[in-house]
Amino acid sequence: MTVIYQTTITRIGQSAAEALGDQMLITFREGAPADIEEFCYIHRPGSLNGPLQSGMHFEIGELRYRVTAVGSVAEQNLRELGHITLCFDGRNEAKFPGTVHLAGSTPDDIAPGTILQFID
Repeated sequence: MTVIYQTTITRIGQSAAEALGDQMLITFREGAPADIEEFCYIHRPGSLNGPLQSGMHFEIGELRYRVTAVGSVAEQNLRELGHITLCFDGRNEAKFPGTVHLAGSTPDDIAPGTILQFID
């Protein structure tokens, strides 16, 4: 298995966990504008070492998910901004251009220090 992208959550915006209730996890790398940071899981900058594609896996700590769809700008957003919206709904087509869809239940809680990674 090849790690395509790996990062660590460093802090959590005040309203970020609310998105988990809507089956979403929104990330942005450190240095996000304050009004955006409030809604995101902030992480260290990482390097994208390959394409994001359906069939690969995404890990949040010990939890593992299969990627079911990748929006047309999700890879670019991740590379340039560390921004990605993960939806835990298993859709086979991306609902929005910046979204990555995952098969599996939404995590209950994500703490600072949690490692996020895409694996092919």
